[in-house]
Amino acid sequence: MGSGRRVIVTDAEQRAALAVVRSLGRAGHEVVVVGHKARALAKASRYASAHEMVANPFTEPARFTDDLVALAERWNTEVVVLVAEQSHLALLPSRHRISPAVVAAGSLDAFHRVSDKELVLATASRLGMHVPRQVHVADRDAATRPGHVEALEFPVVVKPARSVAGGSHFSVLHARDASEYRMRLASLPDHAFPLLVQQRIVGRGQGIFVLVWDGRLVASFAHRRLREMPASGGASVLSESVHADAELVRESCQLLDALGWNGVAMVEFKVETSTGRAFLMEINGRFWGTTQLAIDAGVDFPALLVSAALGHTVSAPPEYRSGVRLRQWWGDVDHLITRLRHAPEKLSLPPDAPGNLRVVRDFLSWQPGSRLDAFRLDDPLPFLRDSASWLRTRLRRSEE
Repeated sequence: MGSGRRVIVTDAEQRAALAVVRSLGRAGHEVVVVGHKARALAKASRYASAHEMVANPFTEPARFTDDLVALAERWNTEVVVLVAEQSHLALLPSRHRISPAVVAAGSLDAFHRVSDKELVLATASRLGMHVPRQVHVADRDAATRPGHVEALEFPVVVKPARSVAGGSHFSVLHARDASEYRMRLASLPDHAFPLLVQQRIVGRGQGIFVLVWDGRLVASFAHRRLREMPASGGASVLSESVHADAELVRESCQLLDALGWNGVAMVEFKVETSTGRAFLMEINGRFWGTTQLAIDAGVDFPALLVSAALGHTVSAPPEYRSGVRLRQWWGDVDHLITRLRHAPEKLSLPPDAPGNLRVVRDFLSWQPGSRLDAFRLDDPLPFLRDSASWLRTRLRRSEE
């Protein structure tokens, strides 16, 4: 890869940023990590040469861009690695301002395309991929229009039409019947619309992770989600590296090519239990929460991305190891508490969800090849910070 470079990594609050900082620091780069919270997770890493405060890209995108441009000039930065969606949306329209630093990402137009869930699924369907049946919902009044509810096949999943919806995120919602569906729509704020209402695919999530640069597949990786939070489907709190299905990798690359993508991306599928078919769910055009799992298994996506962005010829990485597990400890604790406190019906769990005894047994088991995402022997402070943050959150909830 050559000598180390000075790299800015954004969104120190994100778990993916911690993985990126550790990767690039170990590769010999001088890493300046930035975030809008003083006690952000990645700022505690020993692999961060420096850490700086910047505006929140979500609430103050223009100021965030100004801060980043000033820091890039002050630190004589050569590469900027963006982590969260909001940072992409804030900086990419003005990426020329940060030159001569290279932004290790594709175009703004391409980012908008992969963030548009409706466009992604329509493109995938045109390419012959399996996609869930879906209906576009422009506003909550759709539930009162003749024929709308009757046309849905319950149970359904309600999700934003774009990755960043109207200025805020909300969790994916489930509805078992028409009454629950109407209640879900009525509970959402106006800026949550438009929505997609999708057929619920019952099965295990599988992510295909790729780095594509200048039309070439540089690296690929796959994992399966073993536990998620929320338990009905969300961020992975226990995942395992698996062999990347060649057909899913091919379909993922074909889809990304059709969308004009350049950079890292997570292409998310759900493998239907009853049929074994892999249904495309969405694309996330950024580093993902389990980036550390790929690195642990042998695919160092952050280092490869920086090398590709600098114009270096990147050799294909060695075959990665299957069976490596990554556990987000406090997220897994939350999963356990939630499962023990609530009935499966309240959590919208599928019929084959394990019972409480198995949930406890699985939580207590520790298989060879398992690692914690935030804790590393050579870099323990992020885990301590993560633990303190979890405890503060739990105490605050207990007082409400």
